[in-house]
Amino acid sequence: MGSEWQTGSVGDLFDLINGYAFKSREFQTSGIPVIKIKNIKAGHFSEHEFSYVSRSYLDERPQKLARNGDLLISMSGNRHDGSPETWVGKVAFFDKSSPYLINQRVGALRARDNTVVDPRFMGYLLSAWDYQFLFISIATSSGGQANLSPKQILNAKIKYPSLGIQQKIGRILGRLDDKIALNHQINTTLESMAQALFKSWFVDFDPVIDNALAAGNPIPKALQARADARAALGDQRKPLPDHIRQQFPDRFVLTEDMGWVPEGWHISTIGEAVETTGGGTPSTKNPDFWDDGVHPFCTPKDMSQLKSLVLMDTERHLTDAGVRKISSGQLPKGTVLMSSRAPIGYLAISDIPVSVNQGIIAMLPNQHYGPVYLLCWAKTNMNHITDRANGSTFQEISKKNFRPIPFLVPGKGILEAFNEQAEAIYSRILLTSEQTDALTRLRDTLLPKLLSGELRVPEAERPVAEII
Repeated sequence: MGSEWQTGSVGDLFDLINGYAFKSREFQTSGIPVIKIKNIKAGHFSEHEFSYVSRSYLDERPQKLARNGDLLISMSGNRHDGSPETWVGKVAFFDKSSPYLINQRVGALRARDNTVVDPRFMGYLLSAWDYQFLFISIATSSGGQANLSPKQILNAKIKYPSLGIQQKIGRILGRLDDKIALNHQINTTLESMAQALFKSWFVDFDPVIDNALAAGNPIPKALQARADARAALGDQRKPLPDHIRQQFPDRFVLTEDMGWVPEGWHISTIGEAVETTGGGTPSTKNPDFWDDGVHPFCTPKDMSQLKSLVLMDTERHLTDAGVRKISSGQLPKGTVLMSSRAPIGYLAISDIPVSVNQGIIAMLPNQHYGPVYLLCWAKTNMNHITDRANGSTFQEISKKNFRPIPFLVPGKGILEAFNEQAEAIYSRILLTSEQTDALTRLRDTLLPKLLSGELRVPEAERPVAEII
């Protein structure tokens, strides 16, 4: 490292605030989110799968609130033998202004008064591999779990540059992360647009209700509230183009399996409408199936880490021999994937040819049902899917129980109109995901070089400016 870097300890720069030992009975379904170890990923804070507690804790435990600019650290976890997602000593920069409470075994490193620290830079520094390795190596073990004490964390030695260089490096890497975060927000919005369109046409039946109102046809009691809401909109309703609107009927019929549905639509099953399949895992003890593999192999774990609905790569890869060991082989690009256990309900569209393990049900799009349609259908019907699950150790939906789920079949022209709009949305999602992947790779390339001094700030600014 350059001569402008100095050596000290974490405790020279930060105080450590311990989390609070909330009892399981204190958690509830809404309220103030509680940051647990699972919310701390390597280098970033994950806002998924929160537990919540009463707002009264804002007054009762104000000292346990995370602050904007804190560095969150996991004080318990695994060593190298576990998944990186579960390692002890993971550090994430926290930049939220709304209230979050800190759970036990989560620490908040907070810059001490009068210290020359850029918290964002320090988040990058302490989450880098050298310090992740350091925290793992100094942790003590108890009952198969690695633990860090406040003293061990604060006494850990670090090297860091002047505040000016910290700010420059933090700003460069931060620009990439800010753009990545913005892309995630864009894709979330686009995904919501696709889901809203699906719900309007195929769940709420808005175009059919509008046609029925215009024709003066009766509205079933079960749909009357929706019809009243549509009628109340008056001229504010956005009419579909005539060539699409005319594809929808103007009456409803009562069915045994799905209640009131648009006239002329019929009921099938997901197994009859599209091809569905599963997968398996070749023996991990046989290197012929894994060593130097290049073919993506997807598990529910891969899906749990996605930031959008697009699967672009996987943690593990198979050889040609490994792919041949799976009955479903390699599934084509565009396949819709759903985790069928541990837990049920992760969803993704594969942008790569992929093999899957036994914890995934794959739906293969066809000329009638595109990937976005099938993904929206699965998300909309997730309660029906989980209702058919069983299992003593963990809940699982088998292909046998999945395939008979009722599936409403609209007219061909309606499906074509939806698929056209959905494909346009998905193309934008895909472009954004590809840019995010490029941004992530650039950040991960620049990070160790900037932190080691191998790359100077001006040299790093050029590629960042080019991609942003």
